[in-house]
Amino acid sequence: MSTHTSPPPLQVAIVGTGNIGTDLLLKVEASPLLKCVLFAGRRAGSPGIQLAESHGVPTSVDGIDAVAARAEHIDLVFDATSAEDATRHWSVVAPTGLPFVDLTPAHLGKFCVPALNLDDCLDEQYLSMVTCGGQAAVPMAHCMAEAAEGIDYLEIVSASASASVGPASRANLDEYVHTTEQATIDFCGVRRTKTVLVINPAEPGIVMRNSIAVTTAERIDLDALRASVAMMEKQIRSYVPGYRVVVPPVAVGDRVTIIVEVEGRGDWFPRYAGNLDIITCAALAVAEARAERRRS
Repeated sequence: MSTHTSPPPLQVAIVGTGNIGTDLLLKVEASPLLKCVLFAGRRAGSPGIQLAESHGVPTSVDGIDAVAARAEHIDLVFDATSAEDATRHWSVVAPTGLPFVDLTPAHLGKFCVPALNLDDCLDEQYLSMVTCGGQAAVPMAHCMAEAAEGIDYLEIVSASASASVGPASRANLDEYVHTTEQATIDFCGVRRTKTVLVINPAEPGIVMRNSIAVTTAERIDLDALRASVAMMEKQIRSYVPGYRVVVPPVAVGDRVTIIVEVEGRGDWFPRYAGNLDIITCAALAVAEARAERRRS
C-alpha cells in the first residue's frame, strides 16, 4: 500500500532584518507552507537578527552574499531592504533562477497586488510588491476605475505611524511615491495620479489609514462602486485580516472618497503598524500560493 507524503515547506530566505523583514519572518514562521532557512542582514546586533537567533532561525550578516552561497538550498528570496540595495540584490539572484519577491519600491519588474493579479504572478521570477500604500489603496482605486467611464485624475493619501517607518523606508520616499503612482496607472488605467505619504508622529501611534479620492466630475456609478468595494474588502481580508473599509464610497462636495484602515496582527510592532502587515501579508500570500501549487 502506497503512502502519500506532502512536499516539504517552501524554503525561503529573507534579506533585510529591519521592521519589514522581521515582521515577515514572524509571519513565515506561523505558516505551515513556508520555512525560513536564512535571515540575512548586515548588523549583527540588530533586534531582528537577535529575534531570529532566539527562534533558532539560521542568520547571517553577509546579506545577499549569504543567499548566493546557499542558493541550492533555497526556493524563494524575499527582499526587505531598500530600493537601492534590492536593485543590486536582484542582479545577484537573477542568474540563479530563484523567485525574488521584492518588498522595496525598486520596481524592476512585474507588479503584484494579490487581490488583483496573484494568478498572473506565479510564474514570474521577479515580483514587485509595490509599496504598503499601494497594496492598501490600489485595489480600491481599481474599483473606482471600473465603476467610472475612464478616470482622469485619482489621488491616494496614506498615513502611517512614525515609529513604524524605518530608516530604509524613509530613504526611499521618492521611490515610494513614483512606484505607487506607476502601479495606480498600470492597474487602474488612470491618466494622472498623485500619491501623498504622511508619517504621523502622534503618540500613541495611529492605525494606518488610506484615502482614495476622485473628483465628482468623473461619472461614477456609486451603487456599483459600493458593491465592488465590499467584494474587494472581503478578498483582501482573506490574506490581511486587519484590512477594513471605514468610509465606504461617499460623494461629499466635489469628491468621491473611500477610506480604508489596516490594523496589524501585532507580530513585531503594535497593532497600529498595519503598514507593515499590508505588504508582508501580500508577500506571504505570493509565497504560499507558490507552495500550494507545488503541492497540487
